[in-house]
Amino acid sequence: MRANCSSSSACPANSSEEELLVGLQVPGNLELVFTVMSAVMMGLLMFSLGCSVELQKLWSHIRRPWGIAVGLLCQFGLMPLTAYLLATSFSLKPVQAIAVLIMGCCPGGTISNIFTFWVDGDMDLSISMTTCSTVAALGMMPLCLYLYTLSWNLEETLTLPYQNIGISLVCLTIPVAFGVYVNHRFPKQSKIILKIGATVGGILLSVIAVAGVILAKESWNPDITLLTISFIFPLIGHVMGFLLAFLTHQSWPRCRTISLETGAQNIQMCFTMLQLSFSAKQLVQMLSFPLAYGLFQMVNGILIIAAYKMYKRIQKNKHRKRNPGCAEGCHNKKSTSPKETSAFLEMNEEVAVPRGPSEPMVGHLALEPPSHISSCA
Repeated sequence: MRANCSSSSACPANSSEEELLVGLQVPGNLELVFTVMSAVMMGLLMFSLGCSVELQKLWSHIRRPWGIAVGLLCQFGLMPLTAYLLATSFSLKPVQAIAVLIMGCCPGGTISNIFTFWVDGDMDLSISMTTCSTVAALGMMPLCLYLYTLSWNLEETLTLPYQNIGISLVCLTIPVAFGVYVNHRFPKQSKIILKIGATVGGILLSVIAVAGVILAKESWNPDITLLTISFIFPLIGHVMGFLLAFLTHQSWPRCRTISLETGAQNIQMCFTMLQLSFSAKQLVQMLSFPLAYGLFQMVNGILIIAAYKMYKRIQKNKHRKRNPGCAEGCHNKKSTSPKETSAFLEMNEEVAVPRGPSEPMVGHLALEPPSHISSCA
């Protein structure tokens, strides 16, 4: 249900709001090019990430969805609650508070899939979580928004972007399905596609995030409180997601995956819902939050990846110091590769955390250290 006055001819007061709305929009042709490029890029990105998905592992997540359940609890349990607590703790204005809450109720974004790849997370779980959270958003978003706005007495009726959710599902599932097929038929080529796609996709996402901020520069509202919340909100999501995954005895790769999925939200869906539900005058006070959230979300992800890569390098150096005679010999062997080093690190991680109910024994046998490492030890 929209606002009562949606047409300037029917409501003269909207004439000034219409002028403000012009400042919130980019030129038509530029906006169209930006939208088409984003859609094409996302499709190619999800296709390349789909090349990392194995049907057997994907089926194990669906058959025993313990990891997915923990992720959904973080996505639609912890994030809306965190958004509500932040909005009330900082005493935000009603229109600003609802923007924070809508962001907290949105499903996971595809940017988390790229972050998961670069921290050696569980790609099958990451893509499953993104898909399931997008489907669950059809029911969980209106439920969460209804429960948390009961005491706010909103005059506007929120309009859910069902069409946007449907488009997100199509852009997610179809390219991933093609990627899974390529990985099944051409496993060697799929590894090359995955590495190139993840690298190029990460760069393009960074460019799009910066371009989006520049194109919407008129929407920026220099509110220090909103900027503070947009900075700490994704961080809280990452930390709480990791802790809940750890407490439910998920493996370290799954803990990293759930953490990144929890803190990364679908920014475009939040934008669409705000534009459908509020007037241009109200949007001036609201749109700066999802812009800042998306920017800090990107920065946090890059910092997490950098920290993890540093951790991997330290662990690798420690292993070489323990086995000095093996270091040079293993380095010259063709079988020594970053993937095997990653497998060795993940094997150590698996020992540290008990298996969750959803993890089959096959997945753990696959993480055993390579033979040349065990022989050197």
